Amino acid sequence: MTLMTTLALSNATPASATVDALVIGVHPRPGRRKGIIAPACLTAAARRRLEEVASALGATGAPGNIVKLPGTGIAKAPVVIAVGLGAGTPDAETARRAAGIALRSLAGNRRVGIVIDDPDPDKVENAGLGALLGAYSFHEFRGTSAAKQPAKVRSVMILADPKSAGNKEAIARAHTIANAVCLSRDLVNTPPSALPPAMLADAAIAAVADLDVAVEVWTEKDLSTGGFGGILAVGQGSANPPRLVAMRYAPADAVSSIALVGKGITFDSGGLSLKPPKAMETMKCDMSGAAAVIGAVQAIAALGLPVAVTGWLPIAENMPSGHAQRPGDVITIYGGQTVEVLNTDAEGRLVLADALVRASEDSPDLIVDAATLTGAAVVALGDRTSGIMANDDAFRIAVWDASVAAGETMWHVPIPEESRASLDSAIADIKNIGDGKGGMLSAAAFLRDFVPTDTKWAHLDIAGPAFNDGSPYGYTPKGGTGAAVRTFVQIAHDAAEGRLP
Repeated sequence: MTLMTTLALSNATPASATVDALVIGVHPRPGRRKGIIAPACLTAAARRRLEEVASALGATGAPGNIVKLPGTGIAKAPVVIAVGLGAGTPDAETARRAAGIALRSLAGNRRVGIVIDDPDPDKVENAGLGALLGAYSFHEFRGTSAAKQPAKVRSVMILADPKSAGNKEAIARAHTIANAVCLSRDLVNTPPSALPPAMLADAAIAAVADLDVAVEVWTEKDLSTGGFGGILAVGQGSANPPRLVAMRYAPADAVSSIALVGKGITFDSGGLSLKPPKAMETMKCDMSGAAAVIGAVQAIAALGLPVAVTGWLPIAENMPSGHAQRPGDVITIYGGQTVEVLNTDAEGRLVLADALVRASEDSPDLIVDAATLTGAAVVALGDRTSGIMANDDAFRIAVWDASVAAGETMWHVPIPEESRASLDSAIADIKNIGDGKGGMLSAAAFLRDFVPTDTKWAHLDIAGPAFNDGSPYGYTPKGGTGAAVRTFVQIAHDAAEGRLP
């Protein structure tokens, strides 16, 4: 599960680049006159031609606006894509999305070039990352219709100095991060019949097989011996037994230690608290948090960041059967806290509780978890924004800063004390559901109970952005998105640079 699209630098000019299509960023024409302004890196004649033809075809230069036109008089390529960057200098995310939407429109072309006006390493990385993410497609399970699908773009060429060390490093970073995101997407898109818990554990091993990462896997027997009651309870209704995976990257020069925890429910039927049939159609995505951790650990190790990172994957399949846990059961989480289970569809917090306690035993400086945890998060924030909750205000802000730098849309969400009060149980230490109000907040309050008060912890509810059930947009495809991978990597980078509280 690696990228099929390569990324490279070239000193070719737009007039000489031998590609099937050339992507050129354009800006809106100022004033009342409609149309676009072409970049200064083109020849005067090519600029005039691009501006005249693209404007006549309706190009506006607005972010995300694209127009496809013949390359005649503009470039050697037979096709040119004019993609809008908006007025002024585009920010990093606008540039990524522009490259992504252009590449999505070019499926079926083998070689694509990207023109960057006044390129530097940051611009090169943004264009390359957006392009690779936009070029993604998932055809592995197509049968007779496979031949009808547009061929993947095989290579992307950034027209920038290939001798520049900074540009080379930018291309390498873009490829590494895109590979991690696309790995996460592949895992999320894989049908649940092809990725039960044991196979997701195997995928974690395979993802870091050529990297300096040690992987430990707890089998069902190990989980029972160790007392991981949350993972076992959720998985006991399935014929496919659960797993717990630890992926340990521990460089000798580590300046900080981080635990990343990802919910790994490979399919969520709701258990005996059965979901409606329609709600189950996308429940293969309920392991998106675990997929994000796998991708992030792969990228962090490949980048050689001087941060010790352990990725924790509590993995189970939540199914109804005669062996399934029941509403009203009391289970014992790893470490001894007891939970009254009133709704078996609030299962993600149970497996995360086990993993959070176990991760805390290693005394990391920081813990961050990601989970498709609550439908309430989608109601509150929509399907493109994740919620950030934490036990430390400064750390929550730092995680938000990391998400902004990474280009992932997230927002601050509180954990009110009344949310925890709604989880009080008459017979156990805590209930697994609250009073039905503010479900995203009470879920975070539940998780907070399983993290030491002196350990900085943040929770990312990625229930909305993890799976795109609508049309593609920007560099985001339909299906699995790879949500949280880039934020995890940015958190590790910020830790390495000493920018976290």
